[in-house]
Amino acid sequence: MDFSLKTYKNLLIALKSANYKFVTFEQFCDGNLPEKFVILRHDVDLKAENSLATAIIENSLNIKASYYFRIVGQSNKPHIIRQIAELNHEIGYHYEDLSLAKGDEIKAIEYFKTNLEYFRKFYPVRTICMHGSPTSKFDNRNIWKSNNYRDFGIIGEPYFDINFDEIFYLTDTGRSWDGERFSVRDKVKSGFNLHLKTTSDIINALNNNKLPQKIMITTHPQRWTDNYFFWTKELVLQTLKNVIKLLIIRKK
Repeated sequence: MDFSLKTYKNLLIALKSANYKFVTFEQFCDGNLPEKFVILRHDVDLKAENSLATAIIENSLNIKASYYFRIVGQSNKPHIIRQIAELNHEIGYHYEDLSLAKGDEIKAIEYFKTNLEYFRKFYPVRTICMHGSPTSKFDNRNIWKSNNYRDFGIIGEPYFDINFDEIFYLTDTGRSWDGERFSVRDKVKSGFNLHLKTTSDIINALNNNKLPQKIMITTHPQRWTDNYFFWTKELVLQTLKNVIKLLIIRKK
């Protein structure tokens, strides 16, 4: 069953078996990287409890990952953030301040500063990642048109600081590994031409040595569960969301 925790663990084991080294995005930004690596990134949009489940699996395999938390209540669960940090994972800020400020850049940067300091209570946050805010007309990355995140002690933002012609990007946006057509903003320009739809496709590609040596994998842990009721609910809700996203994209 795809998007189950069992399948997720199998993916991690396949990556390890293929001799990929796991690095956090923070470690990537610091440099001195292995030849073959995967940056494991999690965007905690909803259901923070699911993120703790993936964090525990990763820790059991001696893997560190990067977890990006939103400031809103669906994601911002202090006891969960604290536990994930204690499992030696990186904590980052999944910012959406321009959307929250309804496009007011002055308010947005004040929100950003306040929210960044909040998350630094749990971890010395050095990297950030934008939240796509698909229903908002504002692209949260535009806050950096007149500001510089490095002024706040931030060393990296994936959409600005990764060359995706060199690093293969895989994301489960749309609840599929080839769901780019459902994505409003989680898109990158890439020179890679690999079609992978399911997690099994990725595992098979790993087993046959068909993936690039440098990868970033982004998951949304809300999608990953062994509970059949919640798995089915997520499938139905995501199918509806994909229809709405397609309508939003067509209007643009």
